[in-house]
Amino acid sequence: MLRLKEAMKRKRHIRENRIGDFIVSILVCQSAGILGSFVTDGSVTTWYATLNKPLLAPPNWLFGPVWLALYTLMGIALFLVWEKGFDKPKVKVAIKLFIFHLAVNALWSVVFFGLNQIFAGLLVILLLLALIFLVIIAFYPLDWRAALLLVPYLFWVSFAAYLNYAIWLLNRGAL
Repeated sequence: MLRLKEAMKRKRHIRENRIGDFIVSILVCQSAGILGSFVTDGSVTTWYATLNKPLLAPPNWLFGPVWLALYTLMGIALFLVWEKGFDKPKVKVAIKLFIFHLAVNALWSVVFFGLNQIFAGLLVILLLLALIFLVIIAFYPLDWRAALLLVPYLFWVSFAAYLNYAIWLLNRGAL
C-alpha cells in the first residue's frame, strides 16, 4: 500500500512538472511576440500605413490573432521536444536552435518596424525562414508532432517574406 501511495505521489509530481513546463514553453514563445509587438504597435498606424502594399496584403487586424496562434503552436512544439529530456544531446541542440530562431523572429520586428528598414528586414526574414526549416528538421526525429506543428508557421513566414519583398519593391524609390 505504501508503494502505491509513493507511486501516486510521484506521478502527481511529474504531472505538475509537465504542466509547468508546458506553460513555460508557451510563455517563452509568446514573449517573442510581445517583444516584437512593442516595436510594431507604434509603426503600424504611422510608418507602415504610408507604405505601398501588394494586393495580397491582409488587413492589419489579422496579424495579431495569427501570431498568437502561431506562437502557441510553437510553444506546444517546444514542449513536446523539451519533454524528451534536455539532458539528451539532440534535444539540447534542437532547443538551442529553436531559441536562436526565436531571437531572429523578434529581430525581424525590430528591423522592419522599429528601424523601418525594409530591405534589411527582408534579409532577416530569409534567415528566419532557413532557421524555421532547420528547426523542423531538428525536431522531426525527436517528435514528428512538434515538427508538424511548425509547418503553419513556416507557411505564414513564407507569406510574410513575400509581403516584405513586395513592400520593398513597391517602395524602393520612395525610401
